[in-house]
Amino acid sequence: MATEDPQAQYFENNPAPKQLRKHEALVREFIEYHISTNPETRIVLVTSGGTTVPLENQTVRFIDNFSAGTRGATSAEYFVRAGYAVIFLHREYSLLPYSRHYSHSTNCFLDFMEGSAGGDVVVRQEYQMKMKQVLEEYQYAKKNRLLLMLPYVTVNEYLFELRSLATLLQPVGSRALFYLAAAVSDFFIPRDRMEEHKIQSSTVENGKKTGNGTQLVINLDPVPKFLSTLVHSWASRESMIVSFKLETDPNLLVSKAEQALHKYGHDLVIGNLLTTRKWEVVFVRTGEERWVRVPKAKRSRSVSGIEELVGRADKKKDAAKKDEVDLSGGEVREGMEIESLIVPELAALHEQRIRDSAAKA
Repeated sequence: MATEDPQAQYFENNPAPKQLRKHEALVREFIEYHISTNPETRIVLVTSGGTTVPLENQTVRFIDNFSAGTRGATSAEYFVRAGYAVIFLHREYSLLPYSRHYSHSTNCFLDFMEGSAGGDVVVRQEYQMKMKQVLEEYQYAKKNRLLLMLPYVTVNEYLFELRSLATLLQPVGSRALFYLAAAVSDFFIPRDRMEEHKIQSSTVENGKKTGNGTQLVINLDPVPKFLSTLVHSWASRESMIVSFKLETDPNLLVSKAEQALHKYGHDLVIGNLLTTRKWEVVFVRTGEERWVRVPKAKRSRSVSGIEELVGRADKKKDAAKKDEVDLSGGEVREGMEIESLIVPELAALHEQRIRDSAAKA
């Protein structure tokens, strides 16, 4: 008899991605390597980028989520700096750790290069210091096997991967951290209702034309909410699970984060507003609200058109903020990335989680 549980039904009715077994083997080996090399190694699963909802099995058209993967890719670098081994589950062709500094630059990658007098291709003088630093960090991560990158495209691929990786991370226990920064689609088309081939411009619902033109009518089902299942079933109960909440209304941000925390029963929700997400977030835990902000003088001016909005939002929050992260010990610099503040804060919370778990054992 078919189960009525929507989460179980989803996996019964939708196919596993072709690359899943290969990814499982890579993750299993990655985890075993770090457990055998250093049992104290902390492992973080970072999810990053948007997910697509295909309209056809042989996909030409799809619905996409807004996300370049900036938060996830940037955070992955800071997790490596903090001593974590990182499993980076990312949307294919979204931003990647280290290469993100150049792959999505406003300059063409070739603008960083020039020909030398001897005929070689070299990095231009003004970019050498920065590129050398990024290269050294990348080589360190690669040499020490601290970064495993696994791509996905569709929401279906993402959900199968998440379930599988959470199960594989169970033996890591309290040293596992889930950093769920991916923008996951809220709706999808079930496999049995999806067109096999490209939808033609003359096709409408039930294959009938309407009037003198055509309409494409798509009925989407809600994607089952898997965060509670991740917390209570897939992942170890000792692991730390962090999700994100993006809002556009400052008056809703904290309350929506608190609702998600209560509903799913995980450890932390990091809330951020669309217009200020590069400069400030709020950590919401049970009974606690804490703002983490890049100082105004150190914020990048690369994002145009929102300075006035940011100023208005700052005035509203200044009167209500409860706590700000202490920046002492961190390098405050022009254009600093807020992930350089988020990750150390999380690492400290995770370390306390590990100690509390050990004390209970």
